Amino acid sequence: MSKNISEKTLQDLEFTTVLQHVAEHCISGLGKEEVAQIKPIENRKSLFNELHLVNEYLSSFQSENRIPNHGFDNILESVKRLAIENSFIETDAFLKIATTSLTVNELIKFFKKLNTQFPTFFELSQQIEFTTFVDDEIKQIIDISGEVKNNASPALKQIRKDINNIRGKIGASFSSALSRAISAGHLDDIKETVVDNQRVLAVSAMYRKKVPGSLLGSSKSGNIVYIAPQATLAYAREFQNLVYEEKQEVVKVLRVLSESIRPMVTLLKAYFTFLIHIDVVGAKAKYAQEMDAILPKISKEKKIYFKDAYHPILWKKNKQQNVKTISQSIELNERQQVIVISGPNAGGKSITLKTIGLLQIMLQSGILIPVDERSQTYIFDTVLTDIGDNQSIENQLSTYSYRLKNMRYFLRKCNENTLFLIDEFGTGSDPELGGALAEIFLEEFYHKKAFGIITTHYSNLKVLANELENVTNANMQFDERTLEPLYRLFIGQAGSSFTFEVAQKNGIPFSLINKAKKRVETEKIRLDKTISNLQKERNRLQKNSDKLEQQKFKGQEHLDSLQEKEDKVQMKLAGFQELYDKNQKMLSLGRKTNELLNKYFQTNNKKEFNANFNKWVTAEKTKHLMKSPENPKTKSEKQKAKVVEKQIKEVIKKVEKEVLEKVVEVRKEKKIEAAKVAKEKSEYNYKINDRVRIIDSNSVGTIDKIDKKNVVINYGFFTTKTSILNLELVERAKK
Repeated sequence: MSKNISEKTLQDLEFTTVLQHVAEHCISGLGKEEVAQIKPIENRKSLFNELHLVNEYLSSFQSENRIPNHGFDNILESVKRLAIENSFIETDAFLKIATTSLTVNELIKFFKKLNTQFPTFFELSQQIEFTTFVDDEIKQIIDISGEVKNNASPALKQIRKDINNIRGKIGASFSSALSRAISAGHLDDIKETVVDNQRVLAVSAMYRKKVPGSLLGSSKSGNIVYIAPQATLAYAREFQNLVYEEKQEVVKVLRVLSESIRPMVTLLKAYFTFLIHIDVVGAKAKYAQEMDAILPKISKEKKIYFKDAYHPILWKKNKQQNVKTISQSIELNERQQVIVISGPNAGGKSITLKTIGLLQIMLQSGILIPVDERSQTYIFDTVLTDIGDNQSIENQLSTYSYRLKNMRYFLRKCNENTLFLIDEFGTGSDPELGGALAEIFLEEFYHKKAFGIITTHYSNLKVLANELENVTNANMQFDERTLEPLYRLFIGQAGSSFTFEVAQKNGIPFSLINKAKKRVETEKIRLDKTISNLQKERNRLQKNSDKLEQQKFKGQEHLDSLQEKEDKVQMKLAGFQELYDKNQKMLSLGRKTNELLNKYFQTNNKKEFNANFNKWVTAEKTKHLMKSPENPKTKSEKQKAKVVEKQIKEVIKKVEKEVLEKVVEVRKEKKIEAAKVAKEKSEYNYKINDRVRIIDSNSVGTIDKIDKKNVVINYGFFTTKTSILNLELVERAKK
């Protein structure tokens, strides 16, 4: 604990209430007790370790790697007893110790495996020795039901074997006696029962002397007596002796086990401390999750910047009542060393002051705080508070006397690493005299370079705040018409107390208010009125500023939207241009291909076709190689290129689909035409002198002779014979 942060400061800021809220998230009673003892941590390394532990635990809620179960039983008393020489503990205590050992080992393995995600937990867990000795030793002797195993010792194994034999004999002898008694008709309808864990015969009272054995009791009516058969009594005595021997042997075994585990007592205490610590860290993390709290930046520069900060107790209370809590943003730095908050009561001055103090104390106690992630703060050596009416009946001190005593303490403790918080500064005495003394105190704190926030109604302190270079006035804003508090802090201007305005609003007669005004110094009224008017004007300007800011934001959003649309249009145009160029190239290639094919169809010269085609391909390849590749350089160009490429692929797919459909149609037409030609051929009767050519041939000849389905064709220099089916009509014979 920090010696420079007093219990009084913790009480003033209601730190205990926060601890109660944190304790609600603990999973063990010992964890709750530990939370109740939390105090600000003086050692900075220990503080940062604690904050990082809580932050890592909090981050695990958003991760697949949740921290394993760390629940545990209170084994502290058992461990203390185990530490005593020649002592032993019961089996259930041993099982709890084994479970604790297993839990810690699982956590050590988990943090070692995920040391990157949980570096602080890993460092903490490495301080604990990893060993399965405790768990192994206990489970070797005790089973999961809490019984000492038969093979725990040879003697115990033999005793239990003998006990089982005797049980068998007792059962057999009792069954024999039961059969005889039933045959003789000496038993009641219930026949048998159990008395003192022993089976007995339920004998009708009139036959009690006819059944040999030991009388162990009777029914309430006296009609039934309970007799243990004589035959089982000898076995029963032997059984009791064996049971006693078993208990003695179990104690021996447990003593041996205790001797084995005793050297590990220090480790068991470390296990216990480790699990309590993790329970406390887990409770802090769950509280942070509930509050939407974070770990702000902690800088070496002396500066507090809490953005959108909430008072955690007020937030929780308002949440239960479904009331919205208004956040505050406040900054203390070298140029804004002290803030003097003024304005009427019930406006939120005190809660703002307490919010800053409580959040700072929470953070310095290893608890995350509900602020915006852009917030930052500094670790102070001392936090001093003077909040509320501290009249002391016990010490016979008035409020003012108590406050003077407190100021003396402040002056002694205050330095450049101090944060001080004073509510209603200077009250409790004559306003002029008390105000003058308050000025001196404020100047003293200022010259010691301490950071602080004070609330006041004193005009002279507001004036002093304007005169001192690094002291700033501030006020809690009010609605100028209704005088309702807005609970928003405005930095840079003192606030009016709205004394007469509030009195008028609350129904005080106007005539009395005027009398009061006449009794107050004219200059003071003018000053307060000026401040009041300035505050109203500031509120109006603030509203206009907020509206202009909203309009600017909307205008920027509109501009961004238009820019985005323009970028999309430009991207599409670039894509279409590239697609057009690509299509033009494809058309050019298609025309050239078509030209080569038409020439081939006319000449039927494959050699010439291949030569022309290869020559053309070589020329195209040379053109392609001569062009330097234009690789997109910027991210925007890469995105455009991807879009264009995608669009080209889509167009190519579409074109391919259309071409395939067209090819199918053309093939159908050709089939129809071929069928028609074939039909015409089969129906046409070739005649002498018809000019014809053989299919797939370019030479044309004249039919000289027709012999059924064969013809002789005269080509001038030679003749050939072929089938009519191979002919293609070029020109009919002239009549």
